[in-house]
Amino acid sequence: MRIEVLGSSAGGGFPQWNCHCRMCQSVRDGTSRAEPRTQSSIAVSDDGDNWVVINASPDIRQQINASPRLARTEGTRGSSIRAVIVTDAQIDHTTGLLILREGLPLELYCTPEVAQELSTTYPILSMMQHWEGGYQTHTVDIESPDGWRIPAVPHLAFYPISLSSNAPPFSPYRNRPRPGDNIGLKIVDTRSGATLFYAPGLGAPEPSVLEAMKDADCVMMDGTLWTDDEMIRAGLGTSLGSEMGHLSVSGDDGMLALLSQFDNPRKVLIHINNTNPILDPDSPEHHAVRESGVEIAFDGMEIQI
Repeated sequence: MRIEVLGSSAGGGFPQWNCHCRMCQSVRDGTSRAEPRTQSSIAVSDDGDNWVVINASPDIRQQINASPRLARTEGTRGSSIRAVIVTDAQIDHTTGLLILREGLPLELYCTPEVAQELSTTYPILSMMQHWEGGYQTHTVDIESPDGWRIPAVPHLAFYPISLSSNAPPFSPYRNRPRPGDNIGLKIVDTRSGATLFYAPGLGAPEPSVLEAMKDADCVMMDGTLWTDDEMIRAGLGTSLGSEMGHLSVSGDDGMLALLSQFDNPRKVLIHINNTNPILDPDSPEHHAVRESGVEIAFDGMEIQI
């Protein structure tokens, strides 16, 4: 299985266009070695030629142009993207569906709850029907143990895992999320058994999440905030990370502590907010992550398992 990190930042990217926090300003001023990052998205393939994008960020056009594998085609128009999966209805994971309209029709996989949001409160799917019929939407059952397959990548099996997080701010289910509003993905290469577990938004580790992490060869986990009150202390928000549905990286119950329970998988943090000091390679927080055996995702990162 091949994995390419298209974007590694949380919503707004890094630096965020209207943010002048220490981290964002240091990138603009060139006073730190932190590298810019686009908004969170990955792509997976079983052969390096046919790709499935997981979460279509607002930066998808830039990300495809930066990835020769995804941009490749034999015709005058097209790409190597055969399908898209969205793990929730958040704006930073779905706005790219608008950008991909020139490539429609295209297969789209999501839960019924996400499909409902994308057809009602945030009606991207309804809008896109005007472009070659729009997305060919397949809803996936989070209760099914069989997962699903995508014909273009026949050697990969996809299993949705319900995550404890939050529904989007525009959703009527905000602060009372339903099962299916947020999923992680367990992706298995059926030839080798190699397994990826991808969870870019995670508020609390449920038993099913712990089981998926234990069985994985690589985990790509929520790295949004270093501390739960990070954005409040920076004067950039009024909500805790936990209220937004994100487990902080630090602390006795944080992501690093969670990851320390597992010896087997390659461990990668992704979906990193612009305020998070782990983005600065010279910061103590960055070194603490690396010393714990955890990697910090960057745009263009390639993983093969």
